[in-house]
Amino acid sequence: MMHPLMSAVLELVQTAGQATLPYWRADVAVQTKADDSPVTAADIAAHKVLAVGLAALDPSIPVLSEEDCEISFAERQQWSRWWLVDPLDGTKEFISGSDQYTVNVALIEHGRVIFGVVGVPVTGAIYYGGAEFGACCRDAQGATRTLQMRIAPANELVVVASKRHSSAAQEVLLQHLAHAFPALDLVNVGSSLKFCQMAEGAADLYPRLAPTSQWDTAAAQGVLEGAGGQVLNLQEQPLTYAAQESYLNPFFVALPQQATWRAQFLAQLQATQG
Repeated sequence: MMHPLMSAVLELVQTAGQATLPYWRADVAVQTKADDSPVTAADIAAHKVLAVGLAALDPSIPVLSEEDCEISFAERQQWSRWWLVDPLDGTKEFISGSDQYTVNVALIEHGRVIFGVVGVPVTGAIYYGGAEFGACCRDAQGATRTLQMRIAPANELVVVASKRHSSAAQEVLLQHLAHAFPALDLVNVGSSLKFCQMAEGAADLYPRLAPTSQWDTAAAQGVLEGAGGQVLNLQEQPLTYAAQESYLNPFFVALPQQATWRAQFLAQLQATQG
């Protein structure tokens, strides 16, 4: 089963991803935004494709994009349904020439992710899903496979982390995990691919005790939830996207809903919060 808008969004994400490729490994100029994050012509090219395309799908659904987010809180408070978009997630990966960058689109209703689409422009893969729809990955040849998180590690507990962003709190948690789970493998992955690797059963846990913005996580959260995962804040409540003054997320952890090691991990998480 698919949401009525999902097929069209898949094609839009693919088109937006293709719009980034002429700039990839092409010595693209980098500008710095007010928050010191980088932006390139590829970010803007993908944004334009998505902004125009999503508005054409349903003009009644507003678009909140990282590259067009100067929208007042008062206005956003009135929205019940909106698109949450990161036209190019992993800009630093893109600039470095890595293929680990993505194009992300999520449909949000009343603060909850209905479905998310995550495109990987360099490989042509597209991940998509939602809690009510399951999760799939379509490859560059059009073959589709169903995604399902694993509930027990194959051998080691595989923990995915950001290649470029950490914090003292996150390092403390990782140290606790290393003691609690002696068979632990820490894998550095860029952009929202961390969620996607979990969704396809290649990783078990993603703790993020460092800043992220709403557009960084929403689409991939949809994929993860469709594959049997959940994203929790540090109070063990689901991560939501209700309008707020700031676009920053609280710290969170992503894990399988039915993980055999869930209670043991959450105990370690709470121990680091004391």
